[in-house]
Amino acid sequence: MKKLGLDATDIRILNAIQSHGQISKTRLSEIVNISATPCWARLDRLKAAGYIRGYHGDIALERICDFSQVIVTVSLTHHRKVDFDRFEAWVGAHDEVTECVASGGGMDYVMKVICPSLGAFQAMMQAMVEAELGIDRYMTYIATRVIKAARPNIAKLVGPVPRDRTV
Repeated sequence: MKKLGLDATDIRILNAIQSHGQISKTRLSEIVNISATPCWARLDRLKAAGYIRGYHGDIALERICDFSQVIVTVSLTHHRKVDFDRFEAWVGAHDEVTECVASGGGMDYVMKVICPSLGAFQAMMQAMVEAELGIDRYMTYIATRVIKAARPNIAKLVGPVPRDRTV
């Protein structure tokens, strides 16, 4: 099911913003291949409609400090809303958990955790267990290197879009 009436130019703008972050009006219009004023108007409309959540830098963390990255899968004992809410509130309050995805199947959650050391990771996991979150079991996987970290290709994800409308 398609979510909204975006045209090909809107998709090109979103792709450019995703790839380049905050860029000048002139540069964005060059990438998207429309003049600056309508490009900026479209960008404002996309922001107002909530398509752009924010702008982020891709920081080379490995150049700043040593750290341990661990993937953790978690299964809860019970599957009531209150159990999910309690676990998700705990995750939301811990900066070490950089990503957490609810999943179907054998595990309830998959988390990416980044800590300054394995000792710090173990302390965080001990705190998680002691918080009585109703965890049935968890598995940890030490990440040795990142093979790929990317954002989805919006144009491929949405598939064919209507031709550009007049601006």
